[in-house]
Amino acid sequence: MINFKNIHKRFGKLVVLDDLNLEVSEGGVFAILGPNGSGKTTLIKALLGMVIPEKGEILYNGKSVLKQWEYRNNLNYLPQIANFPANLTVTELVEMVKNLRPSKTNEEELIKLFGLTPFLKQKLGNLSGGTKQKVNIVLAFMFDSDLIILDEPTTGLDPIALIYLKELIQKEKELGKTILITSHIMSFVEEMSDEIVFLLDGKIYFKGTIEAIKKQTESATLEVAIANLIKKQYV
Repeated sequence: MINFKNIHKRFGKLVVLDDLNLEVSEGGVFAILGPNGSGKTTLIKALLGMVIPEKGEILYNGKSVLKQWEYRNNLNYLPQIANFPANLTVTELVEMVKNLRPSKTNEEELIKLFGLTPFLKQKLGNLSGGTKQKVNIVLAFMFDSDLIILDEPTTGLDPIALIYLKELIQKEKELGKTILITSHIMSFVEEMSDEIVFLLDGKIYFKGTIEAIKKQTESATLEVAIANLIKKQYV
């Protein structure tokens, strides 16, 4: 479904993606892991067209996405930070996004699921971080798309909302959707992911299943496996 070919991106003298090659097959949950500054968010933003690489090609369903925009109508995106206009209400924001992308939505079901009904008329600037993240999730899941990109989706969520998020991801997976996730919460990744890729300094150091990385690093958990992989690269 997604193919990154020889992607190179730098910001000034800092190389963020270094001749990166990665293929993500259709269907299932795929986690992109790595420490801060490893290139995870830059890779996602390159796929979204928010960052243009100096070199390389990105294919989505066999077609190049560079300097294109139509393909975005078939993907959903949850940004890492829910940075919404403070003067809009929740309802106004949802309606604005719906008008930007006229297609069938299920926001009412999601609003009810995450208990957002009492907040619909409130200004976004007055909401807590956790409530903003619930709104962020509603916007990311209310359209029916083949590709869902979730950048740190668990941020600020209470335990009940986290359960609902996991159920949403599982439901979309069962429908054959492709879900890309970045997260620093290894227990969440271990529970939800079918396959992972580990980035460090803009390069891929592992791609495969969680069981495979545990075996390769002789680790009992994913968290320890990642730590051992990082230590190995810097020894």
